[in-house]
Amino acid sequence: MQFDGDLAYMLQAEHVAYYKDGIVSILDRRIYPVRVEYVRCKTHVEVRDALRNMVTQSAGPYTAAAMGMALAAHESRHLKGEARLRYLEEAAEVLASGRPTTAIRMAQVTRGALAVAKDHLDDEDLDLILRDHALHSMEKRYATIHRVAKNFMELLPEEGTVMTQCFGETIIGMLAREIKKSGRDIAFVCPETRPFLQGARFTASVLSQMGLDTTVITDNMVAAYIENHGISLFTSAADSICMDGSIVNKVGTHQIAIVSAYFGVPYFATGIPDMDVKSAKDLTIEMRDPEESLSAHGIKHTVEGVKGYYPAFDVTPPNLVTGVVTDLGIFKSTELKEYEKKKGAGDFYFAV
Repeated sequence: MQFDGDLAYMLQAEHVAYYKDGIVSILDRRIYPVRVEYVRCKTHVEVRDALRNMVTQSAGPYTAAAMGMALAAHESRHLKGEARLRYLEEAAEVLASGRPTTAIRMAQVTRGALAVAKDHLDDEDLDLILRDHALHSMEKRYATIHRVAKNFMELLPEEGTVMTQCFGETIIGMLAREIKKSGRDIAFVCPETRPFLQGARFTASVLSQMGLDTTVITDNMVAAYIENHGISLFTSAADSICMDGSIVNKVGTHQIAIVSAYFGVPYFATGIPDMDVKSAKDLTIEMRDPEESLSAHGIKHTVEGVKGYYPAFDVTPPNLVTGVVTDLGIFKSTELKEYEKKKGAGDFYFAV
């Protein structure tokens, strides 16, 4: 596909999540890049379960949920009219509930699919119509985040180092694309992001595959790296950009923002503000199975009786956020109302 052809393997649509012949195939990011395998989902409930089990992460769940709606259309092919619509509405709720913190965004994804389905309820190829809608939404998202990346380029020096957190997926690919085009000498430092190691396995893989100088550090090396080597800026994507300027992102983002502030390093979040989320109080911070923090790659590292603790996300307050890089420009964290005025009414950018 034209919009993703020059991106790293795991950012290409068919390698994120893809519907075909009654199956949604999702790249298993729990084991990538050590092994390249796919989870094959035969029902939309299995897609929901794959989301809960972290088979795909970052922006991957949005594409998977949209493909899950295509699968629900296949499942309901024997139904007509209102009966089929009710089935799809129930599937939309199931898929949107995959992970609680991003439920608002996920609901916008599934509502977008429902809006398309309502015009084609009795079409035999509704599953393919919804698959194409999912691809169109993905292309729209990539185009939107491409604008974010172009705005981000205003922050980068001709030569410097950027520290990331977790896996920003689309912005990582689009930013790498823009940096290569510009010819700037920009290196990246990626904390590993325990316990699923998304920074080491995903961010570093994408950046390296796209030709950029990439270094992985463990999560407890952030202060030491900044103090001894320096960085130009710290950046992360966001699972939610709240309108009060707080950033909800992979747990650990807050502490890197604190360290960055101590060393006088700016922190810029990237993405599209959630105009219907006033603050993090409007969201439910997902608590993962504590056992996940006691192991890595299926190998447990503690004796029996040791307890784990694993909030999937934390909240970085606006006073630690230098700015938010959006599709409409760069805004101070405390001035996102200006973004809302420029954007006008509209859903999250994964929707139709």
